[in-house]
Amino acid sequence: MLPPIAEKKLQAWVRSRHLVCEGNFFVFETVDAGAIERFADCIAALGGAVLSVEPVDKIWVGDRRQVMRHRVRASLHTPHHSLKQYWFKHGSFRTRFEADP
Repeated sequence: MLPPIAEKKLQAWVRSRHLVCEGNFFVFETVDAGAIERFADCIAALGGAVLSVEPVDKIWVGDRRQVMRHRVRASLHTPHHSLKQYWFKHGSFRTRFEADP
């Protein structure tokens, strides 16, 4: 994957509140297992690395189905990457799956 395409995908996840920044790390939360692989590809295209993939909990989708929510922690090795500046402008401190206080 080319870096400009990877950065556009990551920006879309920032806007949809799937991707947040915690310190020097990016945290991606999803219920779609295929999105984890796409996220890892995007991070690798920008020179970063996925550090961990953890199941967080099960959430209800509709009335009858539960799905597992996964949290992926990644690091971009460039200290002042433009994605962090994009997150400052368009992102959130909470993912879409976290309850508001």
